[in-house]
Amino acid sequence: MKNVYFLADAHLGSWAISHGRMQERRVVSFLDSIKERAAAVYMLGDMFDFWHEYRYVVPKGFTRLLGKISELTDYGVEVHFFTGNHDLWCGSYLERECGVILHRQPLTTEIYGKVFFLAHGDGLDSTERKYLMLRGVFHNKLCQKLFAAIHPRWGMYFGLNWARNSRKKHEDVEGFFYGEDKDGLAIFVRKYLQTHSNINYFIFGHRHVDVDFMLSDSARFIILGDWIKKFSFAVFDGEKLLIENYIEGETKL
Repeated sequence: MKNVYFLADAHLGSWAISHGRMQERRVVSFLDSIKERAAAVYMLGDMFDFWHEYRYVVPKGFTRLLGKISELTDYGVEVHFFTGNHDLWCGSYLERECGVILHRQPLTTEIYGKVFFLAHGDGLDSTERKYLMLRGVFHNKLCQKLFAAIHPRWGMYFGLNWARNSRKKHEDVEGFFYGEDKDGLAIFVRKYLQTHSNINYFIFGHRHVDVDFMLSDSARFIILGDWIKKFSFAVFDGEKLLIENYIEGETKL
């Protein structure tokens, strides 16, 4: 039985991250190291800091990652790519050229007899009212068409600059969790579990914090951390799910 892996939040291409090339190389090294033992890889959003796919143009860079993803899918490994709040403007490129399975909404799926609720995590916390309004603009079809009409030179500059300023503005609260009973995402999950008691694992990205606790005797809540500082991931072998930090040459996968 092969393993299933989960990771999120690399924010590749960010203008606010000085070690971006090292980041991409480490993600690629990780994917290469699991190729033989992976049945599937779930990328739970914000793998790119800003990805806007135009009809005839895709963002510059990321050739190592895109090539490695393509290699994995050609090899028969399922790669599930979830859009986050930084890379929600995906079109068909990653599906058509790299072979990923694209998810724009949370996914409930069964893996080796266990039920997983998987999502990036944005838009589920009802206490984030200002963000939910902004998210509504980002997901508005008319706003998306108007932005797509801007020349990529200026559109990509605006998007990357916005992402950089957003990171600087929120870096003091990034990676913060308000507690098992007070955090908005945890409250959502507990309420959701009341009507979906069959779910065994809730796994999210988005928050850049390591969180792992039991919601009940059979349900577990996990936030994956990130691939900026923590290089953290989850691995499920069909019996147990472990949270690890990837260190090249040391982590046993």
